[in-house]
Amino acid sequence: METVRRKLEHIEICLEKRVISKHRAFDDLILLHRALPEIDESDVSTECMFLNRRLSAPLMISAMTGGHPDAREINANLAIAAQETGIAIGVGSQRAALEHPDLEDTFSVVRELAPDVPVVGNIGAVQLRRYGPEVLDRVAEMVDADAVAVHLNFLQESVQPEGEKHAAGVLESLKEARFRLPIIVKETGAGIPFEDARMLVDSGIKIIDVAGAGGTSWSMVEAYRAELRGDAESKEIGMLFAEWGIPTPVSVIECSRAGAQVISSGGVRSGIDVARSIALGAFMAGAALPLLAPATKGSAAVVSVLQRFVRELRISMFLTGSRSIQELGRVPMIITGRTREILEQRGIDTKIFSSKR
Repeated sequence: METVRRKLEHIEICLEKRVISKHRAFDDLILLHRALPEIDESDVSTECMFLNRRLSAPLMISAMTGGHPDAREINANLAIAAQETGIAIGVGSQRAALEHPDLEDTFSVVRELAPDVPVVGNIGAVQLRRYGPEVLDRVAEMVDADAVAVHLNFLQESVQPEGEKHAAGVLESLKEARFRLPIIVKETGAGIPFEDARMLVDSGIKIIDVAGAGGTSWSMVEAYRAELRGDAESKEIGMLFAEWGIPTPVSVIECSRAGAQVISSGGVRSGIDVARSIALGAFMAGAALPLLAPATKGSAAVVSVLQRFVRELRISMFLTGSRSIQELGRVPMIITGRTREILEQRGIDTKIFSSKR
């Protein structure tokens, strides 16, 4: 039951400890304000399509939890809120339910309570390599998924003493996976660079969820887990790698340039961050940690956060003169600070973002 116990510890740590990065890369991004937007606020539509379903906004409840009895209520509240607001939702890693089928309802409850929105299943790249492509069907059927995310979490696995550090052959496993649904390759807090995104696109992967540095640090989470068991060395290593990774805005740009459809996650904390993500080249944005504590209180608390996100996105669109998500993608963006330095070191001219439209 090691996997099940770990899931509960992750929830408790994320609720009780500060587990977010010190660096807020989204603060380096400035959307060009239009003093004369020449549209009415009522002209703005935040609607979009994702996985052949219409959403109220390009927003997704990112993979969070499941696989422990206490997680069922959290997922139920998230699902009710997703259904009510018309927002997509992803479930946490379904590995625990594969190992313990009695836990399947901690995941399947999501589709039961959110029948009309996109639901994204979730399995680790290590499990895909181990069990083969048939595991995708198993996790998809469990939640009646519209797509399955294959997550990459080798930073987290490296810090865990019990972690699985088998990365060889993952790309080949993805190439061999002939699956009836879209596969989304998803990082878990460390981002994806152009080099890897290009290999994924060349292998047939169309959608990448960057889950970059700047949000929840799973290395930090594992450091706190190490502290619980008195493992001083693992705690120190976890904290050392707490800021490791590619900032989300950088990863969004690099994966977009590689030809992927990009979901921006990792540090998305407001509707303004959603708008910034779209202007950078993403077509969706995802958030998890801002919704976890509300999900322990009830679905209404989650709905309140999601509605605020959508309102903030709508205001951002109005103030940039964007009637649609497509127009928002053409809004000029000024990139400053550390993000600009990283992009320029990577050979990307940031001036092209300030001269859009």
